[in-house]
Amino acid sequence: MSIRAIDATLSATDLEDVMAALETVRQKLPFLVGLTPTERRQLAKIGRKSQTFVVKALDMAATHTELMPRCLNVEEARRDVELFEALNPVLQTLNQLRELVEDTQMVVGSEAYAAARLAYSSAKTSGKGMGLDGVVDDLSLQFSRKTRKVQAVAE
Repeated sequence: MSIRAIDATLSATDLEDVMAALETVRQKLPFLVGLTPTERRQLAKIGRKSQTFVVKALDMAATHTELMPRCLNVEEARRDVELFEALNPVLQTLNQLRELVEDTQMVVGSEAYAAARLAYSSAKTSGKGMGLDGVVDDLSLQFSRKTRKVQAVAE
């Protein structure tokens, strides 16, 4: 696996601009809602097959209004379908952006961790007698393994 090294910075101004752009996206979608995990599980989900079903059923309902209950608002349901379809490219773009941000964060985190391990290893082997013992001991806690018994007593 060949991962390209990243050497970049994100200035405070650029970060502010990115956050402002994301806030603009949020403002352009004022109808967005948040769901709890339970609510997500309880909702009927629409996929390709069920989307076709929805469109056909609404077409049928519009054609045969005399058979439909008065509480059924076909035009509102059609607007829901339109919004569902309009959100697809937004969701796809946001998912791609999220994945790129997560992957980039993972790579730079890994690079930083590798550099820190190298610094620790160098100080541990070459820094004896140079006043680094306390720092090296503190850093060594990252790699210490406690037994379950010791952890239980500490808690």
